[in-house]
Amino acid sequence: MKMHFCIPVSQQRPDALGGRYVLYSVYLDGYLFCRVRYSQLHRWNEQLRRIFGNSLPPFPPKYYLAMTTSMADERRDQLEQYLQKVTMDPNTLRSDVFIDFLKLVQLDTFSITIKTAALDIFLPDGRNIQIEILTSDTAERVLEVVSHKIGLCQELLGYFGLFLIRFRKEGKLSVMKKLADFELPYVSLRSAGMENCKVGLRKWYMDPSLDSMLMDCTAAVDLIHMQALQDIEQEWAKPTQAQRQKLEALQKEDNQTKFLELSQEVRHYGYLQLDPCTCDYPEPGCGAVLSVGNDEISCCITLPDNQTQETIFQMSRVKCWKVTFLGTLLDMDGPQRTLNQNLELRFQYSEDSRWQWFVIYTKQAFLLSSCLKKMISEKTVKLAAENPEMQIEVPEQGKSKKCHIQQSQQKDSSRFPPRKSKIEIAKADCVFGTIKEEDL
Repeated sequence: MKMHFCIPVSQQRPDALGGRYVLYSVYLDGYLFCRVRYSQLHRWNEQLRRIFGNSLPPFPPKYYLAMTTSMADERRDQLEQYLQKVTMDPNTLRSDVFIDFLKLVQLDTFSITIKTAALDIFLPDGRNIQIEILTSDTAERVLEVVSHKIGLCQELLGYFGLFLIRFRKEGKLSVMKKLADFELPYVSLRSAGMENCKVGLRKWYMDPSLDSMLMDCTAAVDLIHMQALQDIEQEWAKPTQAQRQKLEALQKEDNQTKFLELSQEVRHYGYLQLDPCTCDYPEPGCGAVLSVGNDEISCCITLPDNQTQETIFQMSRVKCWKVTFLGTLLDMDGPQRTLNQNLELRFQYSEDSRWQWFVIYTKQAFLLSSCLKKMISEKTVKLAAENPEMQIEVPEQGKSKKCHIQQSQQKDSSRFPPRKSKIEIAKADCVFGTIKEEDL
């Protein structure tokens, strides 16, 4: 599936010869990832094409005459689509040419030299472990170093990830984003522009039953046990009073296995909870707290009369979703390095035999989208394992249509097969393609 790359703005800069060039601000998951010139991306594409040939997506052509405004906007959109599509191929993602270029532009953008550095990794139990890395080490490499230090089995690394986590008042924490394998944690931490932010280690799967895959590794069990305790303390997981008493007794006995088995029965265990946000359901302007996991989006909605309403959206009834950036970035050289201030995620949902759009306004829209993708990926893999002979189709992420709304630009769109229904769906909405399991 496509990554959340977007290029909302570009700037003209003077060059050393008195001319001008365009500098593109590339964002990943809503955070400034790098600033890069067309010529740099063009050379990168040439290098990739020598290895992967025509499997790469088309690259925007050169213009030998001055570009008009419409041509410049078209090139920016084409570069954005190229970055989204080139990251869909796992072979490209793992190549040295791909990784080395992205490492270089991250370091150059934020004027960070390659050197040895200490990096603190936040564990779910509140402890920090310090590791020695290079500033150019990717998240994948840093995760390997951390796993070696804590004794986590290498074959289980895919169940964990590194995240940017922000600590707020009264001990509350917010998961801001998951770091992609090719991101540089040392750079991302310093470029995020947020106070009280750390790189944290957390499990990265949305199906709580996958705990069972980790039970033979002591370090893995320790980590998911720590996270279970943290989620209960943060009130992300919500045990009943009876469950809480049993869990406390098992904790005193230091029985992690039984503790995790009972945790499976706890409401919202293994879910990721977002910061309070607003939504348009059941009416515009309602406050909401979202918990995402186990093939559902669980919403605790505060109505205008301060009554609360629990609403659950099943992923099997979600047809598609999109993330939209509502606003403009004015001072690209200043402290504003995120798109978080003006984001919405809207999804199309089957309710009462008709499709409806529901809108969530949250600065964690890209993180929410990543969680939805993860749930689909896990469901697809699970279905494939249960039905080896079955051909599973998942949608191809279609080209985003332009939204002619002032200060609004659609930046992400994801589709997957809707549940069978008597509702007639327009052909334009059914853009499906078959992809391999490793493409998810």
